[in-house]
Amino acid sequence: MAARPPPQDDDEPDSLEFGIAALAKDLSEADITYPVTADELVRELDDVAVPYNAAGGTVRLSEALESVPQSRFASKAELLDHLHPVFEEYRQSASNNILGQLRALLPF
Repeated sequence: MAARPPPQDDDEPDSLEFGIAALAKDLSEADITYPVTADELVRELDDVAVPYNAAGGTVRLSEALESVPQSRFASKAELLDHLHPVFEEYRQSASNNILGQLRALLPF
């Protein structure tokens, strides 16, 4: 008796998108016209929670946009350029917190 082979059509993604890659996907799927304001983006994307690391940490778009010095963006590229350091800061902050927690658990 032979076993049936596992199905080859899994629905899991081959890669995990986070940061500006994840937001770029949301922006492409939405009907955004540029120039656009931060408030319009938040409304249009329903204040989407954007993943900023592979561990599943997320930040609301409105919170990320608060860290950007401008509130009007002439293009998608300009928006993503301004948000990249914000997502990077969240990613680094989360990895530092986890590392600190692990160090606290170890005896040395």
